[in-house]
Amino acid sequence: MKSTILLSPTDNVLVLTQSLPAGSKIEVQGATYTLPVSLGLGHKIAACHLNHGDKILKYGVPIGSATTAIQRGEHIHLHNMKSDYLPTYTLDSAHQYH
Repeated sequence: MKSTILLSPTDNVLVLTQSLPAGSKIEVQGATYTLPVSLGLGHKIAACHLNHGDKILKYGVPIGSATTAIQRGEHIHLHNMKSDYLPTYTLDSAHQYH
């Protein structure tokens, strides 16, 4: 079973199709990378180099922005990206408008 999937041809992230322990090898565009930490199903890996401020694309749509440079094969999560969604998308914020 392949450990990553590209959900849309315009995405710049690969999504893990299974949980992987630290030390697992993954292939990204013909290069092999070793995961330094364990990652769960659904976590994102950079499919290419991203610069600070670049949009993170998943499902063909932007889901956030890089807060630092991210190398191809690197884990993408809250430590190096921020959500671009407005606060009104959260449950708590939505309640104040009713």
